[in-house]
Amino acid sequence: MENLALIESFSEFKDDKMIDRVTLMAILEDVFRAALKRKYGEDDNFDIIINPDKGDLEIWRNRVVVADDEVEDDNSEISLTEAQKIEPDYEVGEDVAEEVKLIQLGRRAILALRQNLIAKIHEHDNTNIFKHFKELEGELYSAEVHHIRHRAIILLDDDGNEIIMPKDRQIPSDFFRKGENVRGIIESVELRGNKPNIILSRTSPKFLEKLFEQEIPEVFDGVISIKAVVREPGEKAKVAVDSYDDRIDPVGACVGVKGSRIHGIVRELGNENIDVINYTSNMQLYIARALSPAKITSITINEETKKAEVRLSPEEVSKAIGRRGHNIRLAGKLTGYDIDVIREGGEEDVELTEFTDVIDGWVIEELSKIGLDTAKSVLEQDVADLIKRTDLEEETVLELVRILRAEFED
Repeated sequence: MENLALIESFSEFKDDKMIDRVTLMAILEDVFRAALKRKYGEDDNFDIIINPDKGDLEIWRNRVVVADDEVEDDNSEISLTEAQKIEPDYEVGEDVAEEVKLIQLGRRAILALRQNLIAKIHEHDNTNIFKHFKELEGELYSAEVHHIRHRAIILLDDDGNEIIMPKDRQIPSDFFRKGENVRGIIESVELRGNKPNIILSRTSPKFLEKLFEQEIPEVFDGVISIKAVVREPGEKAKVAVDSYDDRIDPVGACVGVKGSRIHGIVRELGNENIDVINYTSNMQLYIARALSPAKITSITINEETKKAEVRLSPEEVSKAIGRRGHNIRLAGKLTGYDIDVIREGGEEDVELTEFTDVIDGWVIEELSKIGLDTAKSVLEQDVADLIKRTDLEEETVLELVRILRAEFED
């Protein structure tokens, strides 16, 4: 009866974890053999017969009959006297198969056996989960917010699998409530001990690429290809696209009439500003497009050092640099070139770093954050706007302007 009860409990695991019969049989046999090895020293001479569906379990111990005074190994040999207690007709040299009841293993061994089984099934389950999600790396995935922590959000999918979205994988403007559905990409899957650690990301450039595939049919069908994606999550992104069909405008197809196609993607990303540009192998043209919406006067590139000098009229410089320098940084990442912006007539301008003897370094750094790195670029700004866009006090800004003006008056 104890065999039946134990096997029935094993069947519950099968139903709960959806383990196929062959796998369950293998796990059960492995667990029982481990228990036999602990009890008898080895398990090679045991036959284990399991039928989880019917609750049948039989363990048979096979030994050779030897003369009473010749028993050297109790596990593989049985004396003639003991053998004849099982069956009077046994003779020396014959094989004896004797059934082993679970109770003979001892109560502690049975408890350990059950715990071992649970561990093995969890290990099998975790291995399958790991394999499943490893194949999904880089793919879109949705899960529900289960618990919100300071450094991460814990999500659960429809199968109850735990997925983690760390704080640095969340868009700065993201705000989720418990029970809310979240989309991202499976960024990485690793085994921590025996448990899979699944990371969901909304900040990866791959997430934006997959959103394009989902929202824009031509990208999904492969008519339009995405050549490169760079992002500063929640702020700005640039996507370079190309078309295999000359009749299709890839930028127009991705943006849609009045931005209809890209609007859903922008909303998903917390109103991230997305520039879609036409890819080209002409690097000068590619850099010019990457610096959009600024209009470039001329470009000089050095292919060996991967540097580009871009000349612009004064009114175009702030557009090229962008708010907090987002535009020029992303253009550099997209093209792979270190881009220097030179204002036309720049010989009359002065880099802010030249004023370190009279202007504190942290003030220059604050201005650099919003894309201002020369004296004229600062003087072209409204004082009130400078105060609003930086952490500088009004008194500091006024003194800064006075110093810079004096440079040109001199």
